[in-house]
Amino acid sequence: MAIERYEIQTSIKSRYFEFISTGINGNIVKVVKYTHLKYDTNVFNLGFGDKNSETGHLNDSVTTNNGDTDKVLATVAYTIYEFFEEFPDAIVYISGVTPSRTRLYQINISKFFDHISNDFEVLGELEEGFERFKKNINYLGFAIKQK
Repeated sequence: MAIERYEIQTSIKSRYFEFISTGINGNIVKVVKYTHLKYDTNVFNLGFGDKNSETGHLNDSVTTNNGDTDKVLATVAYTIYEFFEEFPDAIVYISGVTPSRTRLYQINISKFFDHISNDFEVLGELEEGFERFKKNINYLGFAIKQK
């Protein structure tokens, strides 16, 4: 299954990626950054957003609406594959900065779940803890492990 994505411009030890979103609002530099949730574990948070042109930092609270959401999310998903090449035993945690952003991630996980589940185990986070991902359940976040 070939999903159109952007070329990754920068990769630093498979933990930091940049690419350029091209759309109705121009060219916007996007950042995907993997950081330890706790340094004594193998759990990493996937941070994603626009690169602040003044500070160079990731801004995950901005909404760009550049008209290329599927291509952007496919590129973010591609970085997960790259990340697991370097860190095969890691767990990647994903949650949006808002419930609507988390819902957007969930919609796309559901949309491509048959493809994703070939390579990864996906867990959904509920108040009570994690369970195997199921469609049509609203989750607080997601944990992804390589199979």
